[in-house]
Amino acid sequence: MLGILLQLGILALFAGIAVGIFVLGDRVRPRSWRHGDDSGAGSMTLDMVNMFFAAIVAFVVVILWQQYDTSHAHTVAEGKALVTVYETANGMPEQDRKQIQALVTAYTKQVVGDEWKVMDEQRRLSPAAQSTLDDLREAVDAAPAADPDAKATQDKAATAVEAIIDARYDRGLDAGYRLPGFLYVALWFATGMLLFGTVFSGVVVTKRSILMTGLFGLVIGAVIVAVYQLDRPFSGGNHVAKDAYELALARFQHIAAETPSSGGSPR
Repeated sequence: MLGILLQLGILALFAGIAVGIFVLGDRVRPRSWRHGDDSGAGSMTLDMVNMFFAAIVAFVVVILWQQYDTSHAHTVAEGKALVTVYETANGMPEQDRKQIQALVTAYTKQVVGDEWKVMDEQRRLSPAAQSTLDDLREAVDAAPAADPDAKATQDKAATAVEAIIDARYDRGLDAGYRLPGFLYVALWFATGMLLFGTVFSGVVVTKRSILMTGLFGLVIGAVIVAVYQLDRPFSGGNHVAKDAYELALARFQHIAAETPSSGGSPR
């Protein structure tokens, strides 16, 4: 509460300073600088509102685009780690290879299927996919490591599984990400000032001014919609693509086609 009061006090202080500089400055500035009416003040205010709106929108879009790009990077990291586990399993005994590769494939399909819908509708991860990933981790940990080569193979697979877990954790945070509330407050405040600026501008209401104001509103609305779409990296019309997982599934099929049916070393 004290923090809010302090911030409001600072805002009031700057408003008072601006008024004080304006009133006192009017007494010392040359008369040739003065306008005959307050149209100059209205024009200056509208320019400042436009600049404020543009700055807020630019700041918000940069933050959201960086978050969107980061969310996509996390899916790429997870997809690469999935391929690594699947490929590394070829160096294990056949029974372990089949089990691990089946779990990797099942998990990847769950991510691009049910889990993507859960992230879209509920902004969280699927418990079913998490359960499959837990089974995969247990299967990799249980793989035989009787000799140095087998141990190295198991360690490589285990490291890749940890990378999957880390990327999944990051993806869960991305799915629940929201733009800080104060930025939305600033955005809507700037939007309100911009829309009411047409009233204070003194423009006469004509068919042409109504048409131009309508187009002006469409542009503002498009900006607001774009901001809300970017604020949901795994839902809405502008969501992060599943391409990393779909590419991983295609890679699984390619690896499986090249693997002999009796592949893997004996126990």
